[in-house]
Amino acid sequence: MIKNKMIKRGISLVLLSSIVGLSACEKKLGTEQERAAASSSDIVLTTEDSGEESVAIAALGLNANVLPSIEGVTIDGQAEELAPVNLTVGVINSVVKDLQERLMQLGYMEDDEPTTYYGDATSKAVQYFQRQTGRSMDGITGVDTWDALMADNAPHYAAKLGFKGDDITKIQYRLYNLGYLTESGQINGTFDADTETAVKKLQEVNHLTVDGTVGAATVDLLYSEDVKANIIALGEQSEIVKKYQNRLIALGYLSGEADGNFGLSTQNAIRAFQSRNDQVVDGYLGPDTRHILDSESAKPFGMRLGEQSSDVQNMQKLLAKYGYLPSDKASGYFGELTKDAVLSFQRTNGLTADGTVGAKTLQILQSNSAKSKPKNSRNGNNGNSRRGGGNTGGGGNAAPSGGFSSGSGGATVSGSASALISIASSKIGSPYVWGSKGPNSFDCSGFVYWCLNQAGVGTSYMTSSGWRSPGRFKKVGASELQEGDIVVVRGHVGIYAGGGSVIDASSSNGRVVHRSFSGWWSKNFITAWRIFS
Repeated sequence: MIKNKMIKRGISLVLLSSIVGLSACEKKLGTEQERAAASSSDIVLTTEDSGEESVAIAALGLNANVLPSIEGVTIDGQAEELAPVNLTVGVINSVVKDLQERLMQLGYMEDDEPTTYYGDATSKAVQYFQRQTGRSMDGITGVDTWDALMADNAPHYAAKLGFKGDDITKIQYRLYNLGYLTESGQINGTFDADTETAVKKLQEVNHLTVDGTVGAATVDLLYSEDVKANIIALGEQSEIVKKYQNRLIALGYLSGEADGNFGLSTQNAIRAFQSRNDQVVDGYLGPDTRHILDSESAKPFGMRLGEQSSDVQNMQKLLAKYGYLPSDKASGYFGELTKDAVLSFQRTNGLTADGTVGAKTLQILQSNSAKSKPKNSRNGNNGNSRRGGGNTGGGGNAAPSGGFSSGSGGATVSGSASALISIASSKIGSPYVWGSKGPNSFDCSGFVYWCLNQAGVGTSYMTSSGWRSPGRFKKVGASELQEGDIVVVRGHVGIYAGGGSVIDASSSNGRVVHRSFSGWWSKNFITAWRIFS
């Protein structure tokens, strides 16, 4: 448990009717108006030297301005203005780091390197704590909120009946897509009786304690690959399943004929579709997945750079058969060499040359009319090109079943680390929004997901927990980091930018930042993944 660092640093709260006698402070007041404002303040914080760094919080002056700092108060050897009693959005002070650290520990804020900046994400986390403890949700950390937050018995985050907020909306949205809420109108931002019933059902089906409260275990479950849905899923047989099988066949994710039986091939096809269409990959026919499948904007199947599966390996074997790829390179991983081979095949066979294996390209590859690689020809070098659009055209002619396997976990993509860093850098300053996957706002995992896909590395959306073992990239240690590596720390993920720095969507900064790979990152380091060779 984090101790109250205000107390640890020797800060005592003194109630005074005026500041007469505090000559060190009074000498700093230059006008009668300032002296009057200071004299009318009720609270002044003083400091004592406890052998550690000293921090003081001053009373508010006129118009909530911070009173001048007391001489001798330093932070890491640097003079610092005293923080206001009420910490609000825009305040920059060292005590904010302690506040954020505590909010993260109790689950109100995403794990991140604490900063001195009190931004919107910090204010929102404070509101959730205030809601939890029955306080007014103003997002301001005054003395009362601070003391309650730093107390040993401060409650952890838990959403329950009667609560309102953006976090409740997100919980309801996920419950809806898992089939525990049945109507979109039930997504209303209020934890009502319907939501409580849905949570209890989720907990019952997934063998959690059934209390109707969304605590840490339930939050983790909602986005886990192991969550069991209350929806159209594996084993079901119906006309609805048949309808969407036909759609998956038309988009190139599924082969054969639709039979209405929700088997493994259908589940894998749905997973592949969800990955390609920027959804949570869970293999269920939830309302969002059905909506995208029904829309004209649904992206068709296309194996692309960065993917790894048995389907990729089968495609590589066909490329090798026609002389576009050495047979010993049919590893199941879609790297730059495979992309070059695909581009060459597409040009030779009169297809749109985008380096992506969609339904049309695969159909020609699997036909008897495919043209072999001309003798003495060379593959184009598009190692640094970005991913193009997927092949259009429908038909389920011998299309793959979809899905992505884990593979050996040691593959890399060559030549595009600088492109990834450039893409990530272009989003510096974009706001941090929990659960957002771009293009204008992000959370940490959404930022990594968006940047990788923009750089042409096909990957599905994973939370920071999912990045602990994505299964297909080369694992590296902290001392081996190179530009373009994905860095995973406790509860957080970012992109290593080289030179001892990282680019990430930071909750504590409230935006995408380029910052030092500091001691906090080293202390909380779990692993890193080499995406580019």
